[in-house]
Amino acid sequence: MSSLPSTRLDLVVGSTADLDEVMVTMQAAFDPSFGEAWTRSQCSGILSLAGVWLLIARHDGAAAGFALSRSVADEAELLLLAVPPAQRRLGVASAMLEAVGTEARARGARRIHLEMRDGNPAIHLYNGAGFREVGRRGHYYRGKDGTPFDAITLACPLVPPSPL
Repeated sequence: MSSLPSTRLDLVVGSTADLDEVMVTMQAAFDPSFGEAWTRSQCSGILSLAGVWLLIARHDGAAAGFALSRSVADEAELLLLAVPPAQRRLGVASAMLEAVGTEARARGARRIHLEMRDGNPAIHLYNGAGFREVGRRGHYYRGKDGTPFDAITLACPLVPPSPL
């Protein structure tokens, strides 16, 4: 993985006020042939629910990605993680994933999970962060052309930080 060359990556808590930026990032990050991008209405609706948080990544002030997550009791779920192609392989997704885990632990989560389409190259990011396959739903997703794809459920334990 490359790193961001002597620039600044800021991770900030987002809100519905950031939806314009989120939607631009969403459209750039998700391949339309799979229909995985959420609508503005879906994002706005979930942000109003308890336990949901939005993390925005900005690279030298410009949008570089976002993560949408939620927690309930001792479980957290990464709902969406999006990084536009021009910002990929620079550490943005890894930094956001780490920050999501930190926030989930702070909210009392002991495990975080996510669901993704089989064949999504982000599997390498998640496996590298300790996520492992815990379930699969056959033919759960359909591409725009009707091609079926399994949904893979991944989970990762959230180990409490070691005391200093």
